[in-house]
Amino acid sequence: MDNPVFFKKLLTEQWLNTAQILSSLSHLTHLVYLKNVNQPVIAFFASEYLLKQGEVTQNFTRVSLHQYQKKSQSINFNHFFKNNTQTYHSDFNGGLIGFISYDHAAQQQVYIREKKQPSLFLGVYRSYLKLTSQGWTFFSDEEDAERIFHVIQNAIKHKKHPSFSLTQPCSARWNKHEYRTAFKKVQNYIKAGDCYQINLTQEFTAKAQGCLLTTAEKFWKLTDAPYSSYLKVDDFELLSCSPELFINFEENRKIVTRPIKGTMPRYADPKQDEQSKKNLIHSKKDQAENVMIVDLLRNDLSVYAETGSVKTPQLFGIESFNQVHHMVSEVTATLKQDINPFKVLMSALPGGSITGAPKIRAMQIIDEVEGAPRGAYCGSMGYFNFDGTGSWNILIRSIQKYQEDVSIWAGGGITIASDCDAEYQECFDKVSAMLDLLNTWQKES
Repeated sequence: MDNPVFFKKLLTEQWLNTAQILSSLSHLTHLVYLKNVNQPVIAFFASEYLLKQGEVTQNFTRVSLHQYQKKSQSINFNHFFKNNTQTYHSDFNGGLIGFISYDHAAQQQVYIREKKQPSLFLGVYRSYLKLTSQGWTFFSDEEDAERIFHVIQNAIKHKKHPSFSLTQPCSARWNKHEYRTAFKKVQNYIKAGDCYQINLTQEFTAKAQGCLLTTAEKFWKLTDAPYSSYLKVDDFELLSCSPELFINFEENRKIVTRPIKGTMPRYADPKQDEQSKKNLIHSKKDQAENVMIVDLLRNDLSVYAETGSVKTPQLFGIESFNQVHHMVSEVTATLKQDINPFKVLMSALPGGSITGAPKIRAMQIIDEVEGAPRGAYCGSMGYFNFDGTGSWNILIRSIQKYQEDVSIWAGGGITIASDCDAEYQECFDKVSAMLDLLNTWQKES
């Protein structure tokens, strides 16, 4: 299944930025972009794909460049990773790209409501652009690779400029009183012994027209997030500015997860900013939250890991992003022989950092208290190469658009020691800059 790449060619306009190239290709139905690789990648014309929306899961195969037909058989993940002893790739090299929503992942274990939009898309991509030292370069192992290259090259030469505007500003679905009510419910469950920690999030909603991709360049400049991504499937768009890795699948069956739990705001004043960072470093509450999630993830990974291989090389590390400081830990493990990487990913989702502990009860409480399904938010987007290596993020700081509905979410982990006002403020520390930017596209009445 992993044929040698026989077509590689540099784009004529190889130094265009990511957003410019994506805009030129915005008419393509299954357009995807991932920054969470050593070399950013843009992929198109999936050779086959799986799409789930509501109760319906459909499988399609490409029969001509712009035409797909339904097929009865799904992508066979048991046979997908045929040669996992091949040369290790530290970036995408042809394989699977897609997203798994929080809703779909949670429904593997509990019954929850589901957002009315695509909840799962997984496509097999054999033609793609990678940003190399020479610039944007086209790679393909398909028979019609040269034709695909000319279609892409021509689209990029004739640049498109899709439009986007909000017809209703993006605002919180809850006011502070409603957030406090939800917070109290969560703490009552914790006091009753249902959970140790529950990740409570709130939705910010808007109405919009046009293509969300138009906003991508400004959002990526604002956040400079290491696990940014974009996906377009028909009238669904997913624009991620995620700072959080879920799982890296590396050579020799090594896996790495880096949960984020613990947040303090950034400040323009260097002294104030340094004090905010020190407050996070010494926060016993955030350390307690973080170690709970580390333990949960260690447990999740141990199911498929070689005995004694689960390690925690970093605990309570601090990483600084444009808007916030985060507390980040790292867990590593070595998978047992003959374990399917896709099965590991699906069994570990949703990530512990965005559910709580114990996970199943936390997800039930989240569904009851939050009042709206999360959709793609807190799910995962990423890739697998045919050799089983890959990288998947956690979809936080992410915007979803389905038809005219736009949503962005933010929240944090609630424990018995949490303060309601501080947790409410943390939501805005995480997302206010993104909200302010999104609202600049509001249509003047």
